[in-house]
Amino acid sequence: MKRNIFQRIFFFYYDGFRSMTIGKKLWIIILIKLFIMFVILKMLFFPDILKKHFDSDKERSDYVIDQLSKKQ
Repeated sequence: MKRNIFQRIFFFYYDGFRSMTIGKKLWIIILIKLFIMFVILKMLFFPDILKKHFDSDKERSDYVIDQLSKKQ
């Protein structure tokens, strides 16, 4: 059975990850850290200010255009 390039790449990584012992724990740690960085820190430090202060997409876009085109 001849596999295409995507199947060969998939099975290469699949077999590699399946036979890992310590690497699985490291990947779990990496995924937990990524979750913390992109989900929890985003909620705490990067609130959606535009959604809070403006009701419609038109108001948001006008505000952003105004801020980008304002001379410093």
